[in-house]
This record gives sequence, structure tokens and C-alpha cells, in this order.
Amino acid sequence: MVRGSAVMARLTPIFSILTHSHFRRQFLFFSNPYYYSYPLKQTFHPSTINTLAQTPNHNSSSNPTTDITIKLSTKARRKAAQESPQGILQRSLNNCSHTGDLLQALHLYDEARKSSVPLNLEHYNKLLYLCSVQKGHNDDTASVSHLGLQRGFEIFEQMLIDQVQPNEATFTNAARLAAAKEDPEMAFQLLKQMKCAGIAPKLRSYGPALYGFCKRGDAAKAYEVDADMIESGLMAEEPELSALLEVSIGSKNADKVYEILHRLRAVVRQVSQSTLEIIEGWFHSDYAKKIGKRNWDAEKIKEGILLGGGGWHGQGWLGSGKWKVVKTHVDEDGMCLSCGEKLVSIDIDPKETEMFAASLSKLACQKEVKANFNHFQKWLEKHGPFDAVVDGANVGLANTRDFSFTQLNYVVQQLRQMSPSKRLPLIILHVNRVTGGPAQNPKNKRLIENWKKNGVLYATPHGSNDDWYWLYAAVNCKSLLLTNDEMRDHLFQLLGSSFFPRWKEKHQVRVSTSIHGVSLVLPPRYSLVIQESANGSWHVPTVASDDPEIPRKWLCVTRSRKNSLHNLWTSTSTSGGS
Repeated sequence: MVRGSAVMARLTPIFSILTHSHFRRQFLFFSNPYYYSYPLKQTFHPSTINTLAQTPNHNSSSNPTTDITIKLSTKARRKAAQESPQGILQRSLNNCSHTGDLLQALHLYDEARKSSVPLNLEHYNKLLYLCSVQKGHNDDTASVSHLGLQRGFEIFEQMLIDQVQPNEATFTNAARLAAAKEDPEMAFQLLKQMKCAGIAPKLRSYGPALYGFCKRGDAAKAYEVDADMIESGLMAEEPELSALLEVSIGSKNADKVYEILHRLRAVVRQVSQSTLEIIEGWFHSDYAKKIGKRNWDAEKIKEGILLGGGGWHGQGWLGSGKWKVVKTHVDEDGMCLSCGEKLVSIDIDPKETEMFAASLSKLACQKEVKANFNHFQKWLEKHGPFDAVVDGANVGLANTRDFSFTQLNYVVQQLRQMSPSKRLPLIILHVNRVTGGPAQNPKNKRLIENWKKNGVLYATPHGSNDDWYWLYAAVNCKSLLLTNDEMRDHLFQLLGSSFFPRWKEKHQVRVSTSIHGVSLVLPPRYSLVIQESANGSWHVPTVASDDPEIPRKWLCVTRSRKNSLHNLWTSTSTSGGS
């Protein structure tokens, strides 16, 4: 209670934001004609409000000492909470959130206040969210959006008056309201108030202020928000970096454009179509052709490339004159089909790999039965290292209805032939795959026994998730990983590291099945990442299809050179394709 009071005390300055003449607007209450014309769907009657926590009927003359205290079960308490006015209101607001029904949500809020139903944090956050996401595209929706904007600030102020302690979601929704009325300054002030209250912001908390300043073209304030975000230990992702890139181009800040391109290289790697168009716009601009060094220290550039692990130098724009911007492809050896430059494979710091393996082990022990995973780690120390690790279930089921040990064995033998040591790879399979179903086939039994005998099969125990085992083994052994799993689900999001996509790019082998049979798709011989060359040219990869047969599109950007190769893709796309 003391802590809550202290936090609320720190929030007091928010009232000055809300009540200052610059921010304050007249709110629409019951005088709004659109509000009155809306049908009422639910009313909180006094009988409903008083249903919760009613004591059992007792005779007024009964002896108080004979009263019985009733202790409700957890299930009964949960049911009572759900049937209370607060619980009914929460369910109703959740329904409004699912359907985007702001008008009904505002009606429920007003009815609850008239009936003296106390609102909690979840109620207020749901209301603020609905008020903040309304966007008007026609007269009716614009009117609803305007209503949500005005009522949203009223609800936020009432929440503080009621001394309901806000959280990150509260402030973020309030900041979205500020951005909706094109007031990024207020959105930024709310962000600062949140930090002053000891509430850690998330990346989404910065969006309203950042995008608001970028939309306005106020680069200086956008950079201020970006700096605050970095200070809070948050890493901008593609949407934020694209907005910063666009406002930097608009303000002709060449140094910032250069910086953000490198941040995209480090964080995003392959860019979306919308970001690609912004990058193209920069290199096509008249201002960009005026930027760049005519002469530079080649040794310093070489040193920068070596320190960065290859693929970039970070020494600024090189060259002079108009940029040649073409869309092209890169062949399997890393040769650009437009300019003829060979892209490089960027080194991964061994220390990063060790740190990643340690964090992966820690996370796996938290998510898996620790004794089971520790047993696997000891087994791996005894039987490893391996040149390759196979996600057995994924490979055995690749484009087949039933699990195929024949297909699994075929790719295992292919990996063996590729291995420098000519050793069989480690095969990870769940214990059910090793003991039941197709595993009972005599031929498959012999195959399994042979793998066990050679110490290359590990059967994960009941209740375990195979993913933790094969991923940890591949990272720990610094080996190839054979799986078609794109590794994008919740488990892999927990890793939360920019290192993981770089590691995956250099280590993942995929299985390709066609009418010609099964083949392996090896990692590219070059890094799929924005690359800056020693001669000042740039190559930007776009997000590709999961189908390895569809070639990735690249943006090749060079200073105009007479000897550039013919761009087949561009000439084809201008004829009607893309």
C-alpha cells in the first residue's frame, strides 16, 4: 500500500499534462447526439450490483456467536468474481474489444460509473485501448474516432482520480491517444512520466511519439525519442528504423541515413518491400549523388572490414556521382548478377557462439525437466562433438504422410559423405519414434540399433520438446543443423537474440524433395545481409519466400560504372513481371 501511494505521488504531474490548456479539450459527454442515438445493450441494475458477497440470511435475533463463517472454494470464488458487477463488466468489455465496439464500451463505462461499480486496472486498460485504436475512414467511423479520442483522455484522468495505479499498457494507450490527435510531444511526455513512475517502457511504448515526430518531419525530436529508447535498453526493429530512415532522408541528414542503414544491417538483415522502397528513394535522390568521399584511405577501409568480420567497413559514404540502382539476383556462389561483385560470408565471433550456447542451456533447463536436459548434456560431452545434427522427426516427415526411416537414413548418409571426419551425424528423435510405429519394422529396427551402437542416436524422453535438444547440440558442437523448421515459433522467440538469425543462416541445412528425389539445400556461401563493399557499393537483400527454389531479390547500388553486367531481372520485370 505504501509502495502504491508512492507511485501515485510520482504520477501527480500527469494532471498538469491533462489539465494544461495546450492539451485540455472539452470532452463529449451525454450531450453528444451520436452517443444518445446508440441503442443500450446492457444495464447494471441495483439487484445485479448487490449479488456479490451477500451474507447468508440470519434471524435478526440469532446469537452472533452462532454465526457460521463460510469459506468458499477456489472454484466458487472464481465463479463469484465472474458473476460480480466487475466480472460482468470485464466480460462485456472483452466482447467490445473483440468486435471493436467502442460505443458500447463507452456506454458500459458510463452505466458502471452511475451504478458505482468500481473499475480496476484491466477495465480501464481495455477502455483506453478501444479509444486509442479507432481510425476514421468515412463520416460515421470518423465521428466514432473523434468520440473515442475525447472520451479517452477523460477516462485516463478519471483513472488517476480513482487512484488506480497505471501500468505500461495504460501509458502506451494514452500515448496512442496523444498521437491520434497529432500531439507527439504529449505522447513523449507520457512516456517520460511512465519512466519517472518506475514503470519500464516497452518498444511499443515509444511508437506513438516516434512515429508522430517522423510523420511531422521533425527529425531532431525523432532522434531524441530514439536516444531515449536506446537508453532504456530497447532495440529498434524494422518499423522504427524505417521511420527513422525516412525522416532522415527527408531532412537530408546523410550521416543519419548511413547510420540507420547499418542498424538495419545489424538488426533486420533482410528488409521488407516497404523499407526497400525507402532505401531506393534515398539512392535515387539528387542529394545522395552529392554525398561521398572522392578519395579514401584504403588501409583504413580494409581495417574496418576486418574488425567488422567482413561485409561492411562503417567509414562513411565512398565515391562520388550518381548512384546506379538495380534489382537483381545473387548466384549460389555469392556473385551479384548486376555488378559482378562477390558477396562475402561474414564471420561469427566464437565468443558469441559460446555465450549463445550458455544462454540456450539455461533457458532449456527452465523449460524442460532439468534432470533430463542435464543427462543429455552429459551424453553429448561423452559422444560428441558431431559435424552435423539432424532433427529426425522433421526430416522423417518431410513431404510424407507417414514417418520414413528410409528418407531419414538417406539424408544421414549424405551428411556423412560431406563430413570432414566421415562420421555419422547426431540424430535426435523422440522416444516414441524410436519404439513405436514404423520403428517396429525389422529393417528399421536394425537401422536404429546400428545408430545406437555408433553413439549417434539420442531419444528424447516423454514430455520433452525435441527442439531444445537438437538446437543446443548444433550450437554446442558448432555444427550443421539439418531441419526444415523455420524456427519462428514461440520457443525460438524466447531466445531474443540478434545472434540467432546469423547463426541459423550459416548452419541450417534443409531437405528438398521433388520428383527427382531427396536432396540437401546447404547454407549459402555468403551472408544474406546488407553488405557494404570496400569500393562504396551496397547490396540489400529482401525478405524471401520459404521456398528455396524461389530466388531472393537483391538491390544492387553502385556508383555508375560502364562495365556493370546486364540486369536480367530488371529487364524482365519491366516487361510485365516482378
